[in-house]
Amino acid sequence: MSEQEFPEPDVDVESIEPAKLKERIDDGEDVFVLDTRANEEFEEWHIDGERVTTHNVPYFEFLLGDVDEEIFEGIPEDREVVVLCAKGDSSEYVAGLLKERDYDVSHLARGMNGWAELYEYHELDTQENLTIAQYQRPSSGCLAYLVVSGDEAAVIDPLRAFVGTYAQDARALGADLTYALDTHVHADHISGVRTVTENTEATAVIPQPVVDRGVEYDIEYETVADGDSISVGETHIEVLHTPGHTSGMTSYLVEDVLFAGDGLFLESVARPDLEEGAEGAAEAAGELYDTLQQTVLELPDDTVVAPGHFSDNTETDDGTYTTQLGNLEESMDALDLDREEFIEFIQSDMPPRPSNYEEIIATNLGERETSDEKAFELEQGPNNCAASQDALTSD
Repeated sequence: MSEQEFPEPDVDVESIEPAKLKERIDDGEDVFVLDTRANEEFEEWHIDGERVTTHNVPYFEFLLGDVDEEIFEGIPEDREVVVLCAKGDSSEYVAGLLKERDYDVSHLARGMNGWAELYEYHELDTQENLTIAQYQRPSSGCLAYLVVSGDEAAVIDPLRAFVGTYAQDARALGADLTYALDTHVHADHISGVRTVTENTEATAVIPQPVVDRGVEYDIEYETVADGDSISVGETHIEVLHTPGHTSGMTSYLVEDVLFAGDGLFLESVARPDLEEGAEGAAEAAGELYDTLQQTVLELPDDTVVAPGHFSDNTETDDGTYTTQLGNLEESMDALDLDREEFIEFIQSDMPPRPSNYEEIIATNLGERETSDEKAFELEQGPNNCAASQDALTSD
Protein backbone atom coordinates (compact mmCIF):
# COMPACT_ATOMS: atom_id res chain seq x y z
CA MET A 1 0.00 0.00 0.00
CA SER A 2 1.45 3.37 -0.98
CA GLU A 3 1.08 6.54 1.07
CA GLN A 4 -1.40 7.87 -1.50
CA GLU A 5 -3.71 4.90 -0.78
CA PHE A 6 -3.76 5.27 2.99
CA PRO A 7 -7.22 5.20 4.57
CA GLU A 8 -8.51 8.06 6.63
CA PRO A 9 -8.03 7.52 10.38
CA ASP A 10 -11.14 6.69 12.42
CA VAL A 11 -10.55 9.67 14.71
CA ASP A 12 -9.86 13.33 14.06
CA VAL A 13 -6.13 14.07 14.10
CA GLU A 14 -4.69 17.54 14.52
CA SER A 15 -1.98 18.62 12.10
CA ILE A 16 0.90 20.94 12.85
CA GLU A 17 2.29 23.26 10.20
CA PRO A 18 6.03 22.98 9.47
CA ALA A 19 6.58 26.62 10.41
CA LYS A 20 4.94 26.05 13.81
CA LEU A 21 7.09 22.98 14.48
CA LYS A 22 10.21 24.92 13.50
CA GLU A 23 9.17 27.74 15.87
CA ARG A 24 8.86 25.28 18.74
CA ILE A 25 12.29 23.84 17.99
CA ASP A 26 13.83 27.32 17.77
CA ASP A 27 12.21 28.24 21.09
CA GLY A 28 14.04 25.35 22.75
CA GLU A 29 10.98 23.23 23.46
CA ASP A 30 11.38 19.50 23.96
CA VAL A 31 10.00 17.92 20.79
CA PHE A 32 9.43 14.20 20.15
CA VAL A 33 9.16 13.20 16.49
CA LEU A 34 7.97 9.80 15.30
CA ASP A 35 9.34 9.47 11.76
CA THR A 36 7.46 6.80 9.82
CA ARG A 37 9.53 6.81 6.65
CA ALA A 38 11.65 3.84 5.60
CA ASN A 39 14.84 3.35 7.62
CA GLU A 40 17.17 4.34 4.77
CA GLU A 41 15.27 7.57 4.12
CA PHE A 42 15.37 8.41 7.81
CA GLU A 43 19.11 7.72 8.09
CA GLU A 44 19.85 9.95 5.11
CA TRP A 45 17.76 12.90 6.23
CA HIS A 46 15.59 13.75 9.22
CA ILE A 47 14.59 16.62 11.48
CA ASP A 48 17.16 17.28 14.15
CA GLY A 49 17.83 19.77 16.91
CA GLU A 50 19.39 20.14 20.34
CA ARG A 51 16.13 19.29 22.17
CA VAL A 52 14.57 17.13 19.44
CA THR A 53 14.17 13.40 20.02
CA THR A 54 13.51 11.48 16.81
CA HIS A 55 12.30 7.88 16.73
CA ASN A 56 11.99 5.90 13.49
CA VAL A 57 9.33 3.24 12.96
CA PRO A 58 8.45 2.67 9.26
CA TYR A 59 4.74 3.16 8.59
CA PHE A 60 4.24 -0.33 7.17
CA GLU A 61 4.86 -1.78 10.64
CA PHE A 62 1.57 -0.19 11.68
CA LEU A 63 -0.34 -1.92 8.87
CA LEU A 64 -0.19 -5.46 10.19
CA GLY A 65 -3.48 -7.06 11.15
CA ASP A 66 -2.29 -7.45 14.72
CA VAL A 67 0.16 -4.62 15.32
CA ASP A 68 3.20 -5.75 17.31
CA GLU A 69 2.95 -4.06 20.69
CA GLU A 70 6.72 -3.70 20.81
CA ILE A 71 6.65 -0.90 18.23
CA PHE A 72 4.92 1.33 20.78
CA GLU A 73 7.63 0.87 23.40
CA GLY A 74 9.78 3.72 22.13
CA ILE A 75 6.88 6.16 21.88
CA PRO A 76 6.32 8.13 25.10
CA GLU A 77 2.84 8.32 26.58
CA ASP A 78 3.61 11.32 28.82
CA ARG A 79 4.47 13.91 26.16
CA GLU A 80 3.21 15.14 22.81
CA VAL A 81 4.25 13.11 19.77
CA VAL A 82 4.56 14.63 16.29
CA VAL A 83 4.25 11.98 13.58
CA LEU A 84 5.69 12.60 10.14
CA CYS A 85 6.18 10.81 6.85
CA ALA A 86 7.19 11.89 3.34
CA LYS A 87 3.99 13.64 2.23
CA GLY A 88 1.64 13.65 5.22
CA ASP A 89 -0.69 10.75 4.37
CA SER A 90 0.68 7.75 6.26
CA SER A 91 1.59 9.94 9.24
CA GLU A 92 -2.04 11.00 9.63
CA TYR A 93 -3.10 7.37 9.69
CA VAL A 94 -0.41 6.39 12.22
CA ALA A 95 -1.26 9.42 14.37
CA GLY A 96 -4.87 8.22 14.35
CA LEU A 97 -3.83 4.81 15.66
CA LEU A 98 -1.88 6.52 18.44
CA LYS A 99 -4.77 8.80 19.32
CA GLU A 100 -7.03 5.78 19.67
CA ARG A 101 -4.58 4.62 22.32
CA ASP A 102 -4.87 7.99 24.12
CA TYR A 103 -1.54 9.41 22.99
CA ASP A 104 -1.18 13.20 22.82
CA VAL A 105 -0.40 13.31 19.11
CA SER A 106 -0.42 15.43 15.96
CA HIS A 107 1.03 14.91 12.51
CA LEU A 108 3.22 17.15 10.38
CA ALA A 109 1.23 18.73 7.56
CA ARG A 110 2.59 17.66 4.14
CA GLY A 111 5.32 15.66 5.85
CA MET A 112 8.94 16.17 4.92
CA ASN A 113 7.78 17.82 1.71
CA GLY A 114 6.21 20.48 3.88
CA TRP A 115 9.40 20.74 5.93
CA ALA A 116 11.33 21.30 2.69
CA GLU A 117 9.00 24.20 1.83
CA LEU A 118 10.21 26.23 4.82
CA TYR A 119 12.20 29.30 3.77
CA GLU A 120 13.13 31.93 6.33
CA TYR A 121 14.18 35.56 5.90
CA HIS A 122 16.76 37.20 8.19
CA GLU A 123 18.53 40.53 7.71
CA LEU A 124 22.22 41.10 8.39
CA ASP A 125 23.37 44.12 10.37
CA THR A 126 24.63 46.45 7.62
CA GLN A 127 25.00 50.11 6.73
CA GLU A 128 21.88 52.26 6.52
CA ASN A 129 22.00 52.50 2.73
CA LEU A 130 22.29 48.74 2.25
CA THR A 131 20.02 45.80 3.04
CA ILE A 132 21.32 42.25 2.94
CA ALA A 133 18.89 39.43 3.62
CA GLN A 134 19.88 35.82 4.25
CA TYR A 135 17.39 33.15 3.20
CA GLN A 136 17.59 29.94 5.22
CA ARG A 137 16.20 26.58 4.16
CA PRO A 138 16.18 24.48 7.35
CA SER A 139 15.55 21.18 5.57
CA SER A 140 18.83 21.25 3.62
CA GLY A 141 20.89 24.06 5.14
CA CYS A 142 20.91 26.01 1.86
CA LEU A 143 21.48 29.76 2.10
CA ALA A 144 20.74 32.45 -0.48
CA TYR A 145 21.08 36.23 -0.26
CA LEU A 146 19.31 39.37 -1.39
CA VAL A 147 21.38 42.55 -1.72
CA VAL A 148 19.35 45.76 -1.95
CA SER A 149 20.81 49.22 -2.55
CA GLY A 150 18.61 52.12 -3.59
CA ASP A 151 16.01 50.88 -6.07
CA GLU A 152 18.08 47.94 -7.34
CA ALA A 153 18.63 44.46 -5.96
CA ALA A 154 20.62 41.31 -6.70
CA VAL A 155 19.97 37.77 -5.54
CA ILE A 156 22.93 35.46 -4.93
CA ASP A 157 22.56 31.66 -5.21
CA PRO A 158 18.76 31.68 -5.62
CA LEU A 159 16.87 28.39 -5.33
CA ARG A 160 14.46 27.54 -8.11
CA ALA A 161 11.81 26.40 -5.63
CA PHE A 162 11.56 29.92 -4.19
CA VAL A 163 12.04 32.25 -7.16
CA GLY A 164 8.89 34.22 -6.44
CA THR A 165 10.13 35.13 -2.99
CA TYR A 166 13.12 37.18 -4.12
CA ALA A 167 11.31 39.59 -6.43
CA GLN A 168 8.49 40.00 -3.92
CA ASP A 169 10.89 40.86 -1.10
CA ALA A 170 12.88 43.22 -3.31
CA ARG A 171 9.69 45.10 -4.19
CA ALA A 172 8.76 45.29 -0.51
CA LEU A 173 12.10 47.03 0.02
CA GLY A 174 11.44 49.46 -2.83
CA ALA A 175 13.69 47.81 -5.41
CA ASP A 176 13.59 45.71 -8.56
CA LEU A 177 15.79 42.71 -9.18
CA THR A 178 18.54 43.65 -11.62
CA TYR A 179 20.87 40.66 -11.24
CA ALA A 180 20.67 36.96 -10.33
CA LEU A 181 24.09 35.48 -9.58
CA ASP A 182 25.39 31.99 -8.94
CA THR A 183 28.64 31.39 -7.09
CA HIS A 184 29.23 28.05 -8.87
CA VAL A 185 27.52 25.01 -10.37
CA HIS A 186 25.56 23.69 -7.40
CA ALA A 187 25.48 19.97 -6.65
CA ASP A 188 22.83 19.92 -3.92
CA HIS A 189 19.96 22.07 -5.20
CA ILE A 190 18.48 23.36 -8.44
CA SER A 191 19.65 26.88 -9.22
CA GLY A 192 17.02 29.55 -9.66
CA VAL A 193 19.18 31.94 -11.71
CA ARG A 194 17.55 31.13 -15.04
CA THR A 195 14.02 31.05 -13.62
CA VAL A 196 14.50 34.40 -11.88
CA THR A 197 15.58 36.02 -15.14
CA GLU A 198 12.69 34.45 -17.02
CA ASN A 199 10.21 36.00 -14.59
CA THR A 200 11.84 39.40 -14.01
CA GLU A 201 14.03 41.93 -15.78
CA ALA A 202 17.08 40.64 -13.91
CA THR A 203 20.25 39.68 -15.77
CA ALA A 204 21.66 36.19 -15.16
CA VAL A 205 25.31 36.14 -14.09
CA ILE A 206 27.58 33.11 -13.81
CA PRO A 207 31.35 32.83 -13.28
CA GLN A 208 33.35 32.67 -16.51
CA PRO A 209 35.05 29.34 -15.63
CA VAL A 210 31.62 27.71 -15.37
CA VAL A 211 31.17 28.08 -19.12
CA ASP A 212 34.09 25.72 -19.67
CA ARG A 213 32.08 22.94 -18.01
CA GLY A 214 29.60 23.02 -20.88
CA VAL A 215 26.81 25.42 -19.97
CA GLU A 216 23.78 24.95 -22.22
CA TYR A 217 21.44 27.72 -21.11
CA ASP A 218 18.47 28.71 -23.26
CA ILE A 219 18.63 32.30 -21.98
CA GLU A 220 21.09 35.13 -22.38
CA TYR A 221 23.55 35.52 -19.52
CA GLU A 222 26.63 37.47 -18.55
CA THR A 223 29.86 36.09 -17.13
CA VAL A 224 32.17 37.55 -14.51
CA ALA A 225 35.82 36.90 -13.74
CA ASP A 226 38.20 37.71 -10.92
CA GLY A 227 38.48 41.46 -10.37
CA ASP A 228 35.21 42.37 -12.06
CA SER A 229 32.62 44.57 -10.38
CA ILE A 230 28.82 44.73 -10.70
CA SER A 231 26.93 47.89 -9.76
CA VAL A 232 23.73 47.49 -7.78
CA GLY A 233 22.21 50.82 -6.83
CA GLU A 234 24.80 52.73 -4.84
CA THR A 235 26.96 49.71 -4.01
CA HIS A 236 29.24 47.33 -5.92
CA ILE A 237 29.59 43.58 -5.94
CA GLU A 238 33.29 42.72 -6.24
CA VAL A 239 34.14 39.40 -7.88
CA LEU A 240 36.75 37.04 -6.39
CA HIS A 241 37.65 33.80 -8.14
CA THR A 242 37.94 31.28 -5.28
CA PRO A 243 38.37 27.81 -6.83
CA GLY A 244 38.74 24.59 -4.90
CA HIS A 245 35.24 23.32 -4.26
CA THR A 246 34.79 23.61 -8.02
CA SER A 247 36.92 25.15 -10.75
CA GLY A 248 34.45 27.99 -11.17
CA MET A 249 33.78 28.68 -7.52
CA THR A 250 33.43 32.45 -7.14
CA SER A 251 32.88 34.61 -4.07
CA TYR A 252 31.24 38.03 -4.08
CA LEU A 253 32.29 40.88 -1.79
CA VAL A 254 29.81 43.64 -0.92
CA GLU A 255 31.24 46.26 1.42
CA ASP A 256 32.56 44.12 4.30
CA VAL A 257 30.41 41.04 3.59
CA LEU A 258 31.93 38.07 1.74
CA PHE A 259 29.42 35.76 0.07
CA ALA A 260 31.68 32.72 0.17
CA GLY A 261 29.42 30.24 -1.60
CA ASP A 262 30.58 26.72 -0.82
CA GLY A 263 34.25 27.61 -0.37
CA LEU A 264 34.18 28.39 3.34
CA PHE A 265 31.54 27.59 5.93
CA LEU A 266 31.25 28.51 9.60
CA GLU A 267 32.39 25.09 10.82
CA SER A 268 34.12 23.59 7.81
CA VAL A 269 35.64 24.11 4.39
CA ALA A 270 34.50 22.85 1.02
CA ARG A 271 34.80 19.28 -0.16
CA PRO A 272 36.94 19.06 -3.32
CA ASP A 273 35.58 15.99 -5.14
CA LEU A 274 32.24 16.95 -6.70
CA GLU A 275 33.57 18.12 -10.07
CA GLU A 276 36.44 15.79 -10.97
CA GLY A 277 35.66 12.95 -8.56
CA ALA A 278 38.04 11.26 -6.18
CA GLU A 279 40.76 11.24 -8.86
CA GLY A 280 40.89 15.03 -8.97
CA ALA A 281 40.24 15.66 -5.28
CA ALA A 282 43.88 16.12 -4.25
CA GLU A 283 44.54 18.73 -6.91
CA ALA A 284 41.30 20.56 -6.08
CA ALA A 285 42.12 20.44 -2.36
CA GLY A 286 45.47 22.08 -3.09
CA GLU A 287 43.69 24.74 -5.11
CA LEU A 288 41.29 25.29 -2.21
CA TYR A 289 44.23 25.72 0.18
CA ASP A 290 45.78 28.34 -2.11
CA THR A 291 42.44 30.13 -2.38
CA LEU A 292 41.93 30.26 1.36
CA GLN A 293 45.47 31.32 2.23
CA GLN A 294 46.17 33.73 -0.64
CA THR A 295 42.73 35.26 -1.28
CA VAL A 296 40.18 34.75 1.48
CA LEU A 297 42.42 35.05 4.55
CA GLU A 298 44.07 38.14 3.06
CA LEU A 299 40.81 40.01 3.65
CA PRO A 300 40.43 42.04 6.89
CA ASP A 301 39.61 40.06 10.03
CA ASP A 302 36.31 41.93 10.43
CA THR A 303 35.07 40.75 7.05
CA VAL A 304 31.70 39.07 7.58
CA VAL A 305 31.64 35.58 6.07
CA ALA A 306 28.22 34.69 4.65
CA PRO A 307 28.42 31.04 3.53
CA GLY A 308 26.32 29.04 1.09
CA HIS A 309 25.23 26.45 3.66
CA PHE A 310 24.82 25.78 7.35
CA SER A 311 24.65 22.50 9.23
CA ASP A 312 22.53 21.29 12.14
CA ASN A 313 25.50 22.04 14.40
CA THR A 314 25.97 25.63 13.26
CA GLU A 315 25.21 28.14 15.99
CA THR A 316 23.73 31.58 15.48
CA ASP A 317 23.44 34.46 17.92
CA ASP A 318 21.58 37.02 15.84
CA GLY A 319 19.42 34.77 13.67
CA THR A 320 21.89 34.74 10.76
CA TYR A 321 24.54 32.18 9.89
CA THR A 322 27.46 34.58 9.62
CA THR A 323 30.65 35.37 11.50
CA GLN A 324 33.77 37.46 11.14
CA LEU A 325 36.68 36.00 9.25
CA GLY A 326 38.98 36.50 12.24
CA ASN A 327 36.75 34.25 14.34
CA LEU A 328 37.10 31.46 11.79
CA GLU A 329 40.87 31.82 11.74
CA GLU A 330 40.92 31.36 15.51
CA SER A 331 38.46 28.46 15.69
CA MET A 332 39.02 26.37 12.55
CA ASP A 333 42.01 24.04 12.79
CA ALA A 334 42.02 23.37 9.04
CA LEU A 335 43.00 26.99 8.35
CA ASP A 336 46.18 26.57 10.36
CA LEU A 337 47.59 23.54 8.50
CA ASP A 338 50.35 23.64 5.90
CA ARG A 339 49.46 22.77 2.31
CA GLU A 340 50.26 19.04 2.36
CA GLU A 341 48.60 18.53 5.74
CA PHE A 342 45.51 20.37 4.50
CA ILE A 343 45.25 18.25 1.33
CA GLU A 344 45.53 15.01 3.29
CA PHE A 345 43.20 16.17 6.03
CA ILE A 346 40.41 17.37 3.75
CA GLN A 347 40.34 14.07 1.86
CA SER A 348 40.52 11.89 4.97
CA ASP A 349 36.87 11.73 6.05
CA MET A 350 34.54 13.18 3.43
CA PRO A 351 30.82 12.49 3.89
CA PRO A 352 28.64 10.85 1.21
CA ARG A 353 28.09 12.98 -1.86
CA PRO A 354 24.83 14.98 -1.99
CA SER A 355 21.76 13.01 -3.03
CA ASN A 356 21.17 12.97 -6.80
CA TYR A 357 24.16 15.28 -7.31
CA GLU A 358 24.87 14.14 -10.88
CA GLU A 359 21.30 14.88 -12.01
CA ILE A 360 21.33 18.20 -10.16
CA ILE A 361 24.62 19.27 -11.76
CA ALA A 362 23.34 18.29 -15.21
CA THR A 363 20.19 20.34 -14.62
CA ASN A 364 22.16 23.35 -13.42
CA LEU A 365 24.42 23.19 -16.47
CA GLY A 366 21.35 23.14 -18.71
CA GLU A 367 22.18 19.68 -20.05
CA ARG A 368 18.81 18.26 -19.02
CA GLU A 369 15.29 19.54 -18.56
CA THR A 370 13.77 18.98 -15.13
CA SER A 371 10.21 19.85 -14.10
CA ASP A 372 9.56 21.91 -10.99
CA GLU A 373 8.10 18.87 -9.23
CA LYS A 374 11.08 16.68 -10.13
CA ALA A 375 13.53 19.44 -9.18
CA PHE A 376 11.93 19.72 -5.73
CA GLU A 377 12.21 15.95 -5.32
CA LEU A 378 15.85 15.81 -6.43
CA GLU A 379 17.09 18.27 -3.83
CA GLN A 380 15.45 16.56 -0.84
CA GLY A 381 18.03 15.57 1.75
CA PRO A 382 21.27 16.92 3.25
CA ASN A 383 23.56 19.10 1.16
CA ASN A 384 26.87 17.40 2.11
CA CYS A 385 28.90 20.02 0.21
CA ALA A 386 31.33 20.50 3.09
CA ALA A 387 34.26 18.37 4.14
CA SER A 388 33.67 16.39 7.32
CA GLN A 389 33.28 18.61 10.38
CA ASP A 390 35.16 16.17 12.60
CA ALA A 391 38.20 17.96 14.03
CA LEU A 392 37.78 20.91 11.68
CA THR A 393 37.07 23.29 14.53
CA SER A 394 38.61 23.54 17.94
CA ASP A 395 36.61 23.92 21.15
